[in-house]
Amino acid sequence: MSETTPEPDQGSATPPENAEDSDRIPLAVHGQYIKDFSFEVPGAPKIFVEAPAGQPEMNLNLDVQVEGISSEIFEVVLDIKAETKVADQTAYILELKYAGLFSVNVPEEHRAAILFVECARLLFPFARSVLADVSREGGFQPLILGPVDFASLFEQNIEKIREQTGGPAD
Repeated sequence: MSETTPEPDQGSATPPENAEDSDRIPLAVHGQYIKDFSFEVPGAPKIFVEAPAGQPEMNLNLDVQVEGISSEIFEVVLDIKAETKVADQTAYILELKYAGLFSVNVPEEHRAAILFVECARLLFPFARSVLADVSREGGFQPLILGPVDFASLFEQNIEKIREQTGGPAD
């Protein structure tokens, strides 16, 4: 008489109700790219010959923009503008729109936070590198941006929307 060992339970043969949703990746990066770029040195060559005295002043603006391409694919753009002046003379103006294309498969109520916080956070180191390289290659000290707390910026913008509309921000 031979003994047979029972085979391990393989589970039911029917897939779970939401198998399609469970197999999908919540966030995928399809690509990243420079969408628009400008570097100007309006005072050249004078600014390099007669270096102005004083500490440089930097005016920096950073914005995150999101555009839906389809129901699950979005373009996220970091719009960064930097203008550096020394003694009221413009040293350089740098404008960069650095973008990424993302698939976002999360519930609707979490989508804005993923796009404006996580996707922006993923793009930022690459945009920062472009800014540093171009400012250095343009003849200046590299523009090195510190870390940005995109979650805090997102929350501030939500609060502004609530104040303006007098209700919850979606």
